[in-house]
Amino acid sequence: MSKQSEHQQEFSERREKDLLRHIIKTSLNYKLWIAFLILIILIGMYGYYRQLKYGLIVTAMRDYTSWGIYISNFVFFVAISLVGSLFSSILKLNKNEWSKPLTRISEIIAVSAIICAIVIIIVDMGRPDRFFYVIRYLRIQSPIIWDVIIISTYLVISLILLYSSLLPDLALCRDRLTAIPQWKKKLYRMLAINWRNHPNQLDMLQKVTKILAISVLPVAFAIHTVTSWLFATTWRPGWDSTNLGPYFVSGAFMAGAAAIIIAMYFIRKSLHLKAYITEVHFDKMGKLLVLLSLVYLYFNINEYLGPAFKMVGVEGEHIIELFVGKYAPMYWFVQLGGLVLPIVFLLFKGMRRSLPIFIISTFIILGAWFKRFLIVIPSLQHPYLPIQGVDESYLHYNPTWEEWAITLASFAWFLLIITVLIKLFPIIPIQKHEHVSKRHPILNF
Repeated sequence: MSKQSEHQQEFSERREKDLLRHIIKTSLNYKLWIAFLILIILIGMYGYYRQLKYGLIVTAMRDYTSWGIYISNFVFFVAISLVGSLFSSILKLNKNEWSKPLTRISEIIAVSAIICAIVIIIVDMGRPDRFFYVIRYLRIQSPIIWDVIIISTYLVISLILLYSSLLPDLALCRDRLTAIPQWKKKLYRMLAINWRNHPNQLDMLQKVTKILAISVLPVAFAIHTVTSWLFATTWRPGWDSTNLGPYFVSGAFMAGAAAIIIAMYFIRKSLHLKAYITEVHFDKMGKLLVLLSLVYLYFNINEYLGPAFKMVGVEGEHIIELFVGKYAPMYWFVQLGGLVLPIVFLLFKGMRRSLPIFIISTFIILGAWFKRFLIVIPSLQHPYLPIQGVDESYLHYNPTWEEWAITLASFAWFLLIITVLIKLFPIIPIQKHEHVSKRHPILNF
């Protein structure tokens, strides 16, 4: 889009211009970012090509560690996806007005994360063509089938939630944007269907959104609970626990909230939306993050206190390896750098400003991924019935470059989907259907 055509675009108000400007204008930084993500994806695709050609032998996964960083990534993406239900359901039904500008961001992250979770679980299969056998020879008594069903359901609901919230703004893009390519005009016209902001349409949309907001909540809790059951129903130290369901759910909400804060920071900075994503939003998110982290801290104590107190057999060996063994640096980084210290820092208001809370959230996200690594790998390396006389490679797990390349590519896919959706659609709702006070014209929409 040329600069001349950009200036030809007319807007009826400042808010409309601010929130639609990024759709019309494509910066050099955006193009370089897209090119970087595509490069990472291409490297990952080459790694996956090698995995398809030679089999899973190119990975470090063996009979002991049959689940590697692919499954860690899967659990991480499922965790991040729960942020959609946190904003679209819990905060919306609780009538938290401050969260409205962040709802669409959370829904985009949720959709992107659950898509990547599905992709990475297929990558983990040595024969992806046999994925359809899971559906064809469905065994309802298998927790894997429960996961397939609940993830598919959550994806559908998340897509509908995102689409329904976009409808009024899609119609606005269809009617107002003129300085855009023809393919974009056709896209908005097709997606906006026959939306005219008629009172009957608005009433119907409000009812549908409320139904979806209610229905997504149990599905969101179920998706991570069922994922935890995949571990809990497998006989390994660290997994033989009834605590895994709430443990996974609380950790997912904490990681999701941190992901929202990181997204807020970059969107606010790159799209120049400081008037719409304010320091007040970061402060509120900081308080919410403290609450979610405290809940997760409780379940962490509950998860390790019993086995650490008893130190029985293989469970004891597993705990020793986490506390003082080869995984101790990662374990204590997760507990201190990704959980305890963020709680302490965020208790101070100065740390809930945009830059400090962004840095803190980055550590939380790193800790969340390392935590998923610790959930999967050390447990698999300490089976209750060890195999005798195995090759040395069975006793250790060091991911190969193919695994790292594919894992990084999955994150690149995740960021690419988010970037493209943000580029195509307004990231903050433009249409206002509620009374706006004069005192706080930005925060109350």
